Formats: sequence, C-alpha cells, structure tokens
Amino acid sequence: MNASQPEDEKTRKSASLRDFLSPAGVITAVNAGAMSITAAAQAALTQSENAAIARGLKRQDPELMDQLIEQYQHRLLRYLLFLTGRRDLAEDLFQETWMRVLVRGTQYNGKARFDTWLFTIARNLVIDLSRKRTMASLEEMSEQHEDDRPFEVVAEGPSPFEQFRSSENSAEVGEVLLTLEPSHREVLILRFYDEMSLEDIATMTRAPLSTVKSRLYRGLASLKPELERLRSRAALSEAR
Repeated sequence: MNASQPEDEKTRKSASLRDFLSPAGVITAVNAGAMSITAAAQAALTQSENAAIARGLKRQDPELMDQLIEQYQHRLLRYLLFLTGRRDLAEDLFQETWMRVLVRGTQYNGKARFDTWLFTIARNLVIDLSRKRTMASLEEMSEQHEDDRPFEVVAEGPSPFEQFRSSENSAEVGEVLLTLEPSHREVLILRFYDEMSLEDIATMTRAPLSTVKSRLYRGLASLKPELERLRSRAALSEAR
C-alpha cells in the first residue's frame, strides 16, 4: 500500500495537469486571469480619475467643472426630482449643489468616488431644506425604528424594475416611485437608475448595509402592487 501511494499521487497530478492544459482548462484560466486584470485595471482607472478630479477642484478648474456638470447633470437632477417631488425645488437644489462643489472642492480628496461625494452634498441640502420647512425629511425617516433583518422578495421572474422599466412604462414607474416612503424611494433610485453599489449607498446615506438592503427589498416589494393599482385606476377611467 505504501509503495503505491507515490504512484497514485503522480497519477492524480498528471490528470490534474492534463485538465489544466486542455483547451477548456486553458480558456478557463485565461478568462479568469482576464477578468482579474480587467477588474484591477478598472479600479486603477477609477482611482486615477478621482485623483485628477480632486486636483482640478483644488485649482477650481472651470473646464473640469463644465465636464463634471455635463457628465452628472441628468443623474443629479433626476435624483433631486425624485427626492423632492417638485421640479422647481429640484432645480434650485441642483444649482446649489454645484455651488457647494465649487466652493468646497478642496474637501474632496479623491479617495471616495466623486459621484458618491456629489450625491451626498445634494442629499444633505434636501435634508436641510426639509428641516427648515418642517417636512418629514429623509433623516427623520432614517431615524425611525426600521427592521434591519433581511427581507427577500419572492423571485418570480424579472424584478419590478426589470419588468416595468421600458420606455413606455418609465412615466408610470416615476409616478409610483413618488408614492413610496422617501428612504425606500431613494435607495431604488440610487441602485437602479444610478447603478450605485449597495456599499456606496450605505456610505452616502450613513446607514448600515443591512438597512440599505432592507429598504431596497421593501421598496421593490411595494413597487409592483402600486403599479398594478395605478393601471387598474387608469383602466377604470378609460372604461367610463
């Protein structure tokens, strides 16, 4: 038995080497390496871009500001529209956000993603305005006793966003989003419209990751029935 063990080990190693050197094995290894290199390259590129933005903001580079406004204006205005529900307020806050970026640009050090820093400024302005107007603010919503336990939506096909986000339904989705709780609405916007990671959303909203996940799941769960009610009312109106 002892004499056969080295031979068995050689056989196993040989088979393992053959599997690795087979066309499928080589392709798998190359793909895995390429994915790793791509992820690392993307991370390095993002860090380089953030550092360049930080240097430009410290110099108050007007060309950089123009580029940033052009790149982020649609995302930022959409975010503010959904948070406030009013275009006039959203546009005022949009202008104020960019003024803060210009004035406080030296505070951005490039370590965090620029869009996370930008949206945090906008969010804080919404909270400040809500306090002044004695409205229920996002901060007050965050301070409620939320259930942070994982809340899973039953997966029966595409999620509500995947199902209803086509161009012909975008107006319906926008209308229904405004009926959801502000904290749930905010997470849905940042996750599905702005494609932020849950970790970045947690950083931006200063909420635990478990809370962000709970808001996301509960927002998704509320979205579908609200859309169905909206369509039922529309169908009844057309039938009259």
